[in-house]
This record gives sequence, structure tokens and C-alpha cells, in this order.
Amino acid sequence: MSPIIDVDELKLLVHESTDVVIVEVSNEKNAKENYLQQHLDSAIFLDLNKDLADIKTDLALGGRHPLPQIANFLDFLSGIGISPNSHVIIYDYKNGANAAARFWWMMKSVGHKNVQVLNGGFQEAERRNYPINNHVPVPKKAAYHTSVTDWQLPVVDLEEVDLASKSKKHLIIDVREKPRYNGEFEPIDLIAGHIPNAVNIPFTDNLEEDGLFKAPKKLREKYQDIFNEFGNDQIIVHCGSGVTACHSLLAMSYAGFNIPKLYPGSWSEWSRNHKPIEKL
Repeated sequence: MSPIIDVDELKLLVHESTDVVIVEVSNEKNAKENYLQQHLDSAIFLDLNKDLADIKTDLALGGRHPLPQIANFLDFLSGIGISPNSHVIIYDYKNGANAAARFWWMMKSVGHKNVQVLNGGFQEAERRNYPINNHVPVPKKAAYHTSVTDWQLPVVDLEEVDLASKSKKHLIIDVREKPRYNGEFEPIDLIAGHIPNAVNIPFTDNLEEDGLFKAPKKLREKYQDIFNEFGNDQIIVHCGSGVTACHSLLAMSYAGFNIPKLYPGSWSEWSRNHKPIEKL
């Protein structure tokens, strides 16, 4: 199954299937208020901070959006009506970069098979006349039975990233925009800059000018040399807090590559555990 679904495909899926769960995910300011005013028909709302992260008081321990305990996540899925048989469609307002890709990664990482991100997000659905309203559905509780006890997709911690930053056998990819990578400014975290030896491949490069994902062939050409030189187990992808990095992991999966390692703590954790580094 492709990790990306287009609006017309979603229309057909909803018409033909009875177990489709549509999810809007965000942590933007006033996101819940916006959802209550309008959202895709039957969509339920998830808050990135509350529902998809276990944020600590000390952000040096895991960064701004550390992953929750997997048992808690599975209980949460049951509570919002998702079972292993559900076909889950996820969207946000940032072309999958804000939070949809993070939820996709988490679902894939508990072994969920039928999960896709809506290409172009809410804006594309609105443009293509997908039904939109303000009716808030009440999820029916489900039972998410699985033998999974840990994340099934590869993750790395601070110590492993530190070792990789000193090794030519590994590649650390920073998907933030170039000025943040260069240390020209830092709008969220305490220190500007990047992890030593990390290369910058902005997540925006995964998209066409209209906000839709580039075709799998284009994405494969974009990342092919990297995967030729490094195996997916030698590639570490990060961003500011482990959310937008999932956008590039999603793009890589869409291109047909095995999903590399995610550093959930990302710059928000790493920068709080190291002295300031020189700007480029």
C-alpha cells in the first residue's frame, strides 16, 4: 500500500469501506478551535503535544516531542476507535509536515498496515471539493490487540547520534530549512546551528510547488545516491523535535526505500546537551 493517498482515492475508499478512520493532527495555535469550525467529514482531532508525545519538564530529556510509551499509545488508539483492521487516513494543514507524517510513522511503527497520509492535506481536499463540515464525531472504542511491545521502525538516541556525528560510516540528515541549519536564526530552540557532520536536505524538497508530494520516481532519483552509499540502517534523520523528520521518512517510503532511523529528540534534545557550536 502506498503511504500517500490522493483526494479522489479517499472519496472512493470512503464510499466502498466501512472501517475508515480519518484523523486531523496538529499542534498549531488555535488548531482545535479551527477543527471545531471546519474539518473533513467524519474526521477526529488529535493534538500532537497531548496525544502523540510524552513531553518532559526538562526538554533535555527527549526534546520537545519525545515518543510516548508504546503501551500508552496503543491504549490511546483503542480509545479513538482505531483497531488493527482500520484504514487510517491522516491529514494536517502543512502538507503532511506538521504532524500527519509523525502519526503515520507511529502507526507504521506499531505494525499497522492500512495507514496513509492525504496528499496536499486539508487545502487540497478543500480544493477538490471533499465534504467539509463542523460535525464532531464520537469515536467508538475499539480494541487494539497486538503483540508489539516496542517501536518496530528504527530509532536512535542521543548517544548513538553523538557517535554517528564522528563517523564517516553514518549519514545524519537534518531536514530543517537551510537558514536554521546554518544557524542564521532559531525560532524555537535555545541554540542555533546543527549537529556536527549533519547534511541539510530540507523536507520542503519533497514537495512540488503546489504542495503535493513529488512523484515516487522523482523522490527516488532525489535520494538514490544516499541509499547507494549508505544503508538505511546507517542513515539518521532528524529535524527540530522529531516531527518534521517523519515527512522525509514518509517521502523515502513513498519512493520505495526502506525507512531509515529516526532521531526523535532531534535538535531540541541535542542542542540542550551540548555547548553552542559555531555558525557557518
